[in-house]
Amino acid sequence: MNRRIKSLQLRLTVELAALFFVASCLAVGGLIYSAALTAGSVADRELALRAEDLARYVSLDEMSQKPRLDLPATLQQAYFAAAQQSVFAIRDKDGRLVEASTPEIGTMVARWPPADSEPSYFRLSNFGPSAQDYSGVSIRLDSAAGPLSVMVAEASGGDPLVHSILREFVFDIAWYVPPFVAVALLLAAYSVRRSLLPLRAASAQASAIGPESIALRLPEANVPTEALPLVVAVNHALDRLEQGFVIQRRFTANAAHELRTPLTIITARLDTLEGNGQVSALRDEVGRMNRLVEQLLCVARLDSVAMDVSAPVDLRQLAEEVVGSMAHLALLDCRTIALTGAEHSVVVTGNGVAIADALRNLIENALAHTAQGTEVVVEVHPEGAISVADSGPGIPAEDRPHIFERFWRGKGARAEGAGLGLAIVMEIVRAHGASITVSDQAPRGARFDLRFRTA
Repeated sequence: MNRRIKSLQLRLTVELAALFFVASCLAVGGLIYSAALTAGSVADRELALRAEDLARYVSLDEMSQKPRLDLPATLQQAYFAAAQQSVFAIRDKDGRLVEASTPEIGTMVARWPPADSEPSYFRLSNFGPSAQDYSGVSIRLDSAAGPLSVMVAEASGGDPLVHSILREFVFDIAWYVPPFVAVALLLAAYSVRRSLLPLRAASAQASAIGPESIALRLPEANVPTEALPLVVAVNHALDRLEQGFVIQRRFTANAAHELRTPLTIITARLDTLEGNGQVSALRDEVGRMNRLVEQLLCVARLDSVAMDVSAPVDLRQLAEEVVGSMAHLALLDCRTIALTGAEHSVVVTGNGVAIADALRNLIENALAHTAQGTEVVVEVHPEGAISVADSGPGIPAEDRPHIFERFWRGKGARAEGAGLGLAIVMEIVRAHGASITVSDQAPRGARFDLRFRTA
């Protein structure tokens, strides 16, 4: 299973978090290492100063003419009271032992070569009665008794200064790092979110692009450089699609106009012929072709001209006119149309011609699907709605999302239908900012409800 994070914002934030964490760990580790080196350097310098301290108090004995160590009482107590933590040994220029803090250190140093003027640092492991580790320095120093080899060592972990420096850094300074990382992550997440705002705007614009708004384009302003080529390519693709739509719509409108005149001539000539079965069938076919041409022209108008939907329209009066004009067609097919509902004016805001077209298409659809001998009911509602109900087989739930698509025809659709009637209704509904719903009609059939804004 692919568990890769799909959100670019979340992915960038997680990667930045990992980067900040690793960088912070490296930075803290480097600082601790640097602090340890600094503390070690301070400790080494302190050992060298101790050696100089000891050499300063070495003098030549007047009686024996040999070097001897004369420490003040305070230093005497400091050096010899902590014999387990600090050790030292002093030798003269001939390598003879002058003084040592313990016999063990004196015996060991006696075997060493004379010290050099440059300090030499060393480590002792498991030394002395307590088997401790020591860090020390050996250096040649001048004194009143001549050159001396001085060795001073401190037990590891016994220098409070080193531990104080490390403790001060780790506990008094390093705790600033987590809040810094947290603030940096919040700022990074905010920055990533702001950087992606142009892409969100482009996404919102893309979701608004449809057949009725093909002129919209994705905004290119402030889009990140990495995403700009994709946005530009999408806009170019939309340009080509719009051009194709325009050509298709122009062809549909031109074809409908070109067919209109010949069909009118054919209809007129058929009317001059004596009636028989074949002529009647031809009239029916030509009538269906005329209706298809009218629907194509209606679609072309809806696509090309912005509809004025600001006029007051009386739904009751409009329904009476449409039902009256279609009643004879229903009777010819052994069906009837009933008008019910509000008996007074119901005024909405819209385009009367377009609403009449929508109602006419709904009634035609209902007449085509209801059985002979049944009734199509048109009802006007006081709240600015109008419904059309039939007694046909109804519309399956799986077909309802598609019935308003252009040229869509469900299973068992009548052969003469082109799939444009309900598409025209939906275009008119959208232009008015209205709504349309489909429901089941008891005991059988379908019901369409149109709801408009009241004036």
